[in-house]
Amino acid sequence: MNPTTLPRGFTLIELLTALFILSLLALMSYRSLGAVLDARAQVTQEVEKWRRVAAFLARFEQDVQLAAPRPVRSPGGDVPAWLGKTDSPRGLRLEFSRFATVEGMDSPRRIGYGLNDKGEIELWLWQGLDVPPNVMAMPARYPVLRNVTQLEIQYLAADLAWSNAWPISPRDATLPRAVRLRFKLASGEAIVRIVALNS
Repeated sequence: MNPTTLPRGFTLIELLTALFILSLLALMSYRSLGAVLDARAQVTQEVEKWRRVAAFLARFEQDVQLAAPRPVRSPGGDVPAWLGKTDSPRGLRLEFSRFATVEGMDSPRRIGYGLNDKGEIELWLWQGLDVPPNVMAMPARYPVLRNVTQLEIQYLAADLAWSNAWPISPRDATLPRAVRLRFKLASGEAIVRIVALNS
């Protein structure tokens, strides 16, 4: 056999160079995959956050549009049908009477919204509209939106001026014309929603 006709293989340096290039490509693809997975987790968190915000806004809008111009009768006297407070020691900002839902799955009741110490907007549900004389009327409280740092509720009067409380005077209507809800999330976004009442 002639030494010049022998099949020639790769040298050690050529093999090491090829392995080095392949390891660089594998490292770059691993980092790219990690970035894609991190982005996917971030997008999933954002989608979940905005889904919760949308569900809360839909619930709030439905409750406000079902507001009833009926005061609450209690042994201590009537409570206005709509009671908006600028500051409350219990965290309750808005309290109102509400008709039953159209589907009939709920009964007329008193409900409220407020911000608690944990940064949650709470829904307060009383058992009914009127308070029996021998029952301590404490509502059930349910967090409906978490990670909230600020909650403001304003009310539109007949003269188209916004106020921070309702009713302001005895001449005010039972229900305001609209409600402006503004809240700020812990992630920094400020959301404003205006809901007209069916009054």
